[in-house]
Amino acid sequence: MSIVAGAGPTGRDAADAGPATDDHVVHVSGLPGSTPAPVHTPRTLTAAGDLLRALAAPVRIAIVLQLLESDRCVHDLVDALRVAQPLISQHLRVLKSAGVVHGERRGREVVYSLVDDHLAHIVVDAVAHVEEGR
Repeated sequence: MSIVAGAGPTGRDAADAGPATDDHVVHVSGLPGSTPAPVHTPRTLTAAGDLLRALAAPVRIAIVLQLLESDRCVHDLVDALRVAQPLISQHLRVLKSAGVVHGERRGREVVYSLVDDHLAHIVVDAVAHVEEGR
C-alpha cells in the first residue's frame, strides 16, 4: 500500500507512466468507519520532515527550550548550555534557516527568539514523552 494516492505503477510499469509530479496527495486510511485523515501534498510532508530534522539535534532542542523561557543572545546560550560559541552559532543558523528562530540586532548583540510557540510545543512534548519513561 502506498501512502501517496495515485502513486501509480511501480517497477517496470513506472517508466511508462511518465514523470511523477508534486500534485499527488497523500492518503492514509484509518480504521473502518473512522473519519478520513487529512490529505497533504508531498511538498508539505517534505517541508514538515525538513522542519523536524532541524529540531533533531540535542543542542537545538536545548536552544528551543531556552528560548521558550526568554529571548537570549549567543553568550547567554553558551553560558546556559555550556557549549562552545561556534557550535551554538552553527545550531542557531540551522534553526534560523528552518524558520524556528529569528534574530534581532540590539547594539553589538543579536538576540534570538522563537518565531512562534508551535514548534516549542513539539519539543516540550517530545521531552515530556521521553521523561515519562516510554
